[in-house]
Amino acid sequence: MNKLILNIVFILSCVTLYGSTTIKEKDTAYYTYFQNLKQLEYKNAKYHTKYIKNEQVASLLNDLAEILYYRDDYASKKVNPLEVDTISNRVMSSISFLNLGYISLYTNSNNSKAFNYFSKAYQSSLELENIELRKVCLLAILEFYRQEILQSNDLYKKYLKEYSTIADQPIDHFWIILYEIIFYTKSKDLNNRFFDKIKKLERLSNLNKFNDQCLSRFDIQKAYKFEVLNQKDSSVFYYQDIIQKNLNQPFNKHLVFKSLIRLSEVHAKEKKYAMALHSINKAEKYKNNSDTLKSMFYLLRYQSKNLEKLHRYKEAYDALKKSLEIEYDLDYRKNTLQNSKLEIQLKTTEKEKKIVQLLNINLKSEANRVRNRNLFIGAISFIVIGLVIAFLVYKNSKRKQHIVEQQHEIELQKTEKLLKEQELSAIDAMISGQEKERQRLANDLHDNLGSTLATIKLHFQHLRNNKDNPKIQNIEELYSKTNTLLEEAYQKVRTIAHEKNSGVMANQGLLLAIKNLAKKVSNSNLLVEVQDYGLEQRLDNALEITIFRMIQELITNAIKHAKATEIHISLTNHDSLLNIIVEDNGKGFDAKVLPKKEGMGLANTEKRIEHLEGTFEIDSTIGKGTNIIINIPI
Repeated sequence: MNKLILNIVFILSCVTLYGSTTIKEKDTAYYTYFQNLKQLEYKNAKYHTKYIKNEQVASLLNDLAEILYYRDDYASKKVNPLEVDTISNRVMSSISFLNLGYISLYTNSNNSKAFNYFSKAYQSSLELENIELRKVCLLAILEFYRQEILQSNDLYKKYLKEYSTIADQPIDHFWIILYEIIFYTKSKDLNNRFFDKIKKLERLSNLNKFNDQCLSRFDIQKAYKFEVLNQKDSSVFYYQDIIQKNLNQPFNKHLVFKSLIRLSEVHAKEKKYAMALHSINKAEKYKNNSDTLKSMFYLLRYQSKNLEKLHRYKEAYDALKKSLEIEYDLDYRKNTLQNSKLEIQLKTTEKEKKIVQLLNINLKSEANRVRNRNLFIGAISFIVIGLVIAFLVYKNSKRKQHIVEQQHEIELQKTEKLLKEQELSAIDAMISGQEKERQRLANDLHDNLGSTLATIKLHFQHLRNNKDNPKIQNIEELYSKTNTLLEEAYQKVRTIAHEKNSGVMANQGLLLAIKNLAKKVSNSNLLVEVQDYGLEQRLDNALEITIFRMIQELITNAIKHAKATEIHISLTNHDSLLNIIVEDNGKGFDAKVLPKKEGMGLANTEKRIEHLEGTFEIDSTIGKGTNIIINIPI
């Protein structure tokens, strides 16, 4: 730790000797480093610092990755920020402030210093060309608000909004949504926005392969969601999974601590107080060594609650007393921070009031002089402008509505065209396959079977011409050879027949064709997912084409008529029975009274299934989507 602080101070004092340093957006080494930071890949980030040409900047970035990796294991250390204020180099200044801010956040109980450092780092980054450095500074400020600021303070929203304006990668949107979720959990009452953000981040995670380090930060919020919904088994599963995945990750040790504390709450709700106490005692091993005061507060408070339930009143009282002493200290620090902010706001408000009063005095006489003259003109102008604005708003609203309808119609036309193209591609593939099969069969008959039959014909002609000729000695041998050739011709015919049954879609197959269709149909307004089980073996070619067309028709109905935004397709092969489930979140309908347009497509699908001796079932509710279940014997 001492080596790290000395390193920062040395570099700060030497910056002016080396001139200005800038980070260009296209610099691969810097870009890769910041990407690794956002993905919590701190070891990889340290590795890439060796490719940064400026040794002082590389050293500071190496220190930053080191601080973030061992975040909860740094011992307390006083850092003098005055060394940084003398820096004229914006790059090194911004990174140095980040280092000092994180050291203060993770090791110093007075977190107002951390915010001061992070703010200076952010201000320096605004003057640079590198957006990735700016993102890292914003993440530092959001992390500060996550740890220390009461939720009555909405200042974090400013920085979330700023991050949103420069977010251009999935990992950026991951952190934005995650911090929104975290700040919702700190509010007094959870609302639907919390659950909506959880679903939104789940969709983003499903579309992108985020690593376990990042997903663990999200999983602990999902576990809390299940806990709020009283889904005990799911919450316990996620908490235990987080613990297992992060035991050896110093930068996620706080997740292990929090998961064990929350597990104790789950056990306590089930009146399993001994198990709850065991989780709390286990959590002590993973407390924040850099801020033991806060960690001990949680441990003692939860210990007290469970000891009291176990009738261990003396121990419960002692734990509660110690936690109250710590709480007083923590509240004092928070109040100090809040009061300092309120004082600044108050002074700013007083100055603004004085300025407004001076302006009012100067403008009052002028306003009185022209008020009467302008009153009539103003009223007429207001009415005219109001009518014009109302007309423009109405016209603009109609135009937007028309544009939306046109865009929706274009999307439908594109989807229908894509489905038709898929169907034509399947038909073309089938025709092409059949033509190739015919050509191959003709070649086999001509080159292989034809030569054999020609030889047999010659043998028979020889036997017919010489059957009564006593000079021919090898008649029996000739019969034997002819018989062998007939057997060979028979086997070749069987081989050709078996090869004929191999199908015309061997290069693609049903499952891959459906997955390709889902991939092409999916867009920003429509998600089509395919799940399969037991379809390792190919089906009959004609059956595969029939099933593909049925699923294609059902997707078209869901998009065109049900206005669905999500379609889930499941194909399961079990005991010679193919089960197909097509589920959408569209507007639904009364299954007993099919709409005319939808009824024709579904009726055609049902006839195809009856022809295959299968079953067809529709489960639909208005406003809740549609489930179609198909079973086909194979």
